[in-house]
Order: sequence, then C-alpha cells, then structure tokens
Amino acid sequence: MLSNPGTIDVDETLPPAPSTAARLLLVEDEALFARAVTRRLGSAGYACQHATTLLQAREALGGFAPDVVLLDLRLPDGHGLDLLAELNGDNRAAPVVVLTAYGEVEDAVRAMKLGAADYLKKPVDLEELQLVVERVLRTAGLRQKVDYSRSRESHHSQVSENALLLGDSPAMRAAREQVVALAGLTGSSLAPPPTVLIVGETGTGKDVAARLLHRAGPLQDRPFVQIDCASLPRELIEAELFGHEKGAYTGAQGARAGLLEAAEGGTAFLDEIGELPLDMQAKLLNVIERRVVRRVGSVRERPIAARFVAGTNRDLPAMIAAGQFRADLYYRLNVVTLTMPPLRERGNDVTLLARHFAAQTARRYALDEPGFDPVALSALQRYHWPGNVRELKHLIERAVLLCQGRDIGAADLGLPSATIVSADAAAVPFASMTLDEAERWLIERTLDRVRGNVSEAARRLGVSRMTLRYRIEKHGLRGAVED
Repeated sequence: MLSNPGTIDVDETLPPAPSTAARLLLVEDEALFARAVTRRLGSAGYACQHATTLLQAREALGGFAPDVVLLDLRLPDGHGLDLLAELNGDNRAAPVVVLTAYGEVEDAVRAMKLGAADYLKKPVDLEELQLVVERVLRTAGLRQKVDYSRSRESHHSQVSENALLLGDSPAMRAAREQVVALAGLTGSSLAPPPTVLIVGETGTGKDVAARLLHRAGPLQDRPFVQIDCASLPRELIEAELFGHEKGAYTGAQGARAGLLEAAEGGTAFLDEIGELPLDMQAKLLNVIERRVVRRVGSVRERPIAARFVAGTNRDLPAMIAAGQFRADLYYRLNVVTLTMPPLRERGNDVTLLARHFAAQTARRYALDEPGFDPVALSALQRYHWPGNVRELKHLIERAVLLCQGRDIGAADLGLPSATIVSADAAAVPFASMTLDEAERWLIERTLDRVRGNVSEAARRLGVSRMTLRYRIEKHGLRGAVED
C-alpha cells in the first residue's frame, strides 16, 4: 500500500490528556449550565472564557484566541449559525462544537454543513462534553501537523526541483520551457495526455523533470507515482505494476491495487524503463494503448486515466536492434521526447549550481556560507562530471561540511588531480613548450603552492612520492622540503 508523505496516523490508544494551555470559549446564555461547564473543564486544566451573546463572543474571539469554541445556537442577540458561518470563512478559526436543544435536528445538520467539528444535544453530559473537547483538540492538532508536513514536503520538493533545474545555459532553458509547455497538455476523456519520454545520463534530473512536469500543470493535486523499474523484484513485477486479487499467488492474502492503478488521475513515472523485462513491456504497452489494467488473478479490466511518463539513461534504439526492447512500446512512449543535458555541456551552470548547493548545505547545518577560491572554480569547470548534477550536489555538501565556513579550495573538492591546476595555468603558453618544459613548470608550480611538501604535491599531481622525487631530481628542483 502506498503511503502518502504528509499523512499522520492517529494512535487511538493514546490517552486523551489535554494540553494545559488549551483555551475554550463557551458561548451560552444559560448561567447555571455555563457555570457547570466552566467548573468541570477548568478543573480538567483548560482555560475557559464565557460569553452570553454573539457580540461578546465576537469580542472574545479577537483577544482570547480560543482553541475550541462551544457554541449554543439560541442566543439573545441572534442565531449561533451566523457566528459559525463567520468562523467557517476564516481558515485560522478554532473548531466549533455546537450545543443544540431537542427538536433542533435541522439546525444541527446545517451546523455540520457549515463546518462544525461536532454537536451535542442538551441536556449535555459533562463527561461526554469533556471527551468531545479532547477529541476535537487532538484532531485539530493532527490537522495542523498534516498541513505543516505537507507544506514542508511540498516546499522542499519544489526547492530541490528548482535547484536541479537551475541554469542559464541554452540547453537548460530549452528543457524548462519544454516541461512547462508539456505540463499544460492534460488531454480529455477521449484524448488522454501524450506520453513523454525523458532521456539523459544518470544524475541529470530525469525524475526531477518528471515531478516538475506533474506539479506545473493542473494534475498537481493528483497522485504522482514513481516506479523504479530497475528495482522491482523479478518475480513480483506484474503484481507490483498491475495489482493482484486475493489468492492470486502464494502470499497474496488480500486484493491490492497496483502502482499504475494508484496513479489514477495523476502521473505514473516509469523510471529506468529500459530495465523492464520484455514480457512486461508487452503488458505495459497494452495498458497504455487501451487505458485499462487487469490485476493478476482477475478477469475484470479496470479503466485508468493517468499521464504516462517514462525515463531512461539507456540507448533504446540500440536495445531495439539488439532485441532487448520492444519497438512498438518505444514508439508509443516516444510521442514527445525531453532531453536532459549532461552537466559537462552546461557551461557556467556548474558554478551556479555549486554556489546554490553550498548555500543550501550551510543553511541546513547552521554554518557560515563558504565561498570558492579561483582554483576550485576552475577545477569544477574542468571536471567531466560522470555523475552529473547528483554528483556535484553530494561533492559540494561534503566540501561544505569539511570546510566549516572557510572558503572551499581545490583540495577540498576531492576531484582527480588532473583537474586541479593553478589559476594561472590557462595563461601558460604550453603550445610553445616541450614536454619536459611543461612537466617541469607544472611540478615547480605545484611545489610552490604546497610550500615544498613532496607528499602533498605528489597527491595533487596524481603520482607516487617516489616518482615525484625522481622527477624533482631530473629537473634539478632542489627546493623541495622533505616531510
């Protein structure tokens, strides 16, 4: 069963202990009943305030800020439903428990439609009233946690997505524009949204592009189900994708919807589609073509309406030629292709992303935001980035934690030594040098930078200490210091 990030399970076994800080506003014109309620709930640890009219209640709402309102419907200056309607229009308003007399069933129904949390009939049992208040407070607290969790998860997801798709390079601008354009193509009951194939190397942000494609359009409030085809157990792929009925196979103790069915009305992202076995490719093609799914062990076909997005770092045409991928599925998925460019082709985006990840990591761990020295920036630009943006993100996080607020140097990055040279290396006329002259120049500059430390210079140059000592002797560089 898929879990929804942001949902919180209610533990019904918890004791209904109220918070001593909880504030209650009782709006009631019967003095004896009001005195009994405030005495009972006050002794239970609540801070109670009593209003006898709608006017007093409105004044109390402004200054007292109650956590729960106990509202009688028949009041001297009007009907309690009028106040409830006002509170219903305020998202920050406290939950309301309505107190009704016998024969006011219609009013109770209207109150619930206006957003009342619960209602009690008079004469009210004070023990029952206390239990209702405790339950309403617990539910309100859970709702606040859910809203906060969803808001935080959405914010973090959007920050992460925006970060990984940052960049001013032409390739990234084109990719972002294409994502926004595709997000608006929602289709209809007769013409479903077009399938999208996202291609790119590992770490270029294919999953991020898929999520942004989902969030940027009208499907954003619907499910987004990411299916990692490479990690599905071979013997359970069919049941995971299409679901199963009770008893369909050993261990199937109940019916279960598959991942494709769970994406109903939203987006199903088939990541690493090239890893799907051929027999499952045929069944997936049938689902996409006919927009129906049949669970394992069932004869019933269930209609589904979802946008299908696939991602891969494999060369699917080459796989087709090798008999490893179905051509008909490829052509069905390849209605629209979105290409995520590798980081090495994005120019100055590397520096932009590095600064962003450094600032992000510093905020997360309450550190001073570090800068980058020129040699480090040069090394970032020169590196090939086989892991693309994902590799850059992890590398910068590690460097920030190691530096603890000081500027990040080339050695802090941990990149191959061949990419780390002095900032003035580009100005050296290597074309006019012999190989021996270039080697001497590089060794000499490196020794200068490490103050003659042979071991450190050997590490930066990517050679053994003995090899470097030999070349120092060869070129007559006697200034090296033994360590």
